[in-house]
Amino acid sequence: MSAWRLVEEPPPPGDERASEPRRRGSSTRRLLVVAATVLLTLVGAGGLAAARSGALFAERPEGCAKPDRSMQLYAVELPRDGTQIRLGYGLTPQTASYPGPTIEMTEGECVAITLHNQVSAATLAQLRTDPAHPLGVSLHVHGVKYTQVSDGTVQSGSFVPPGESRTYTWFAQQRNRKTGSPGTAGYWWYHDHVVGGPHGTQGLGAGLFGGLVVRRPGDPKPDRTYTVVFGDRQSINLRRGAAADTCDGQHPQPGPTCLIARKGEKVEFVVVGIGNDMHTFHLHGHSWADTRTGLVDNGQPFADGIPIIDNKPLGPGDSFGFQVTAGDSVGPGHWMLHCHMQFHSDGGMSTMLHVLNEDGTMPPGHHHSHPASGTGATAGPGQHQHN
Repeated sequence: MSAWRLVEEPPPPGDERASEPRRRGSSTRRLLVVAATVLLTLVGAGGLAAARSGALFAERPEGCAKPDRSMQLYAVELPRDGTQIRLGYGLTPQTASYPGPTIEMTEGECVAITLHNQVSAATLAQLRTDPAHPLGVSLHVHGVKYTQVSDGTVQSGSFVPPGESRTYTWFAQQRNRKTGSPGTAGYWWYHDHVVGGPHGTQGLGAGLFGGLVVRRPGDPKPDRTYTVVFGDRQSINLRRGAAADTCDGQHPQPGPTCLIARKGEKVEFVVVGIGNDMHTFHLHGHSWADTRTGLVDNGQPFADGIPIIDNKPLGPGDSFGFQVTAGDSVGPGHWMLHCHMQFHSDGGMSTMLHVLNEDGTMPPGHHHSHPASGTGATAGPGQHQHN
């Protein structure tokens, strides 16, 4: 082990300082930087444990003196389909789903989220690709600010072993024109970064992901918000074909497999790409502005220069969002939402936004047909969850 140090060398021969009486102990004065030594010692012996305890890194980002609110989040195992594994996040263990709950924040807000890992060690062991990889789940977020101890990675030790809990702190930093900070308002997402391997690939494939919306004060709020995740094997929210749309024609209930809104309601979509494939998100009958919110404020300068779109490319890790008025000018009906890469939609990457009548009833024509999708159920290594 070595430590960084400063050494004061004696003056060279001939220097007039050489003839001066040396002060006590000055001939070989050395300054050892104690902080560096301690840091090296910690990293060399138990640095990971120190990181997990918060000994080396701040618990909260700058600007977050203390959390404004706290919430509980649970990672649980959902019912399997045969040998296929599904996991989900939930505000309670009973309400866990994939995608997990959409979390909302406002710029300037700091939130402490305690993640409880209720997934068994045996299940997590089945998903890992390296027997030496630690067992646990985590919470990694895009877009907002966090410190090393809230990164949700194995490298930082910020994960949750089976049966344990951990608190993550997120800060929705404000826009600051003086410093040039753009703020954090936008449509983001959160996910596991540990299950199966150091990048959480198996956690994502099992269902550990959800949407995050960060608003600016004064942003218009929708009546309904849906997170729609496009993934591999022609999947929407890890489902395809008939499994992607399970709305009951008589008593439809909103959820990941039933996208509904009454005519005239403001509907918000959080759109996320996961996996390895490129997609294009298309919604029939509705269009939106290609802005942060999908809206154009009245009187906004250069409004004519903002594109109005109904189709947008989406790559792995990308996210965007927008608001539309359900049935605006087009009325109630069953409006297709799908990937416009043709072999993806042909493979079952399609669902519906059901715009209900104003009295909440389902309009005619609910029993639409779905493309064939092999098993007609799920995509990826897991089963579907009806909501």
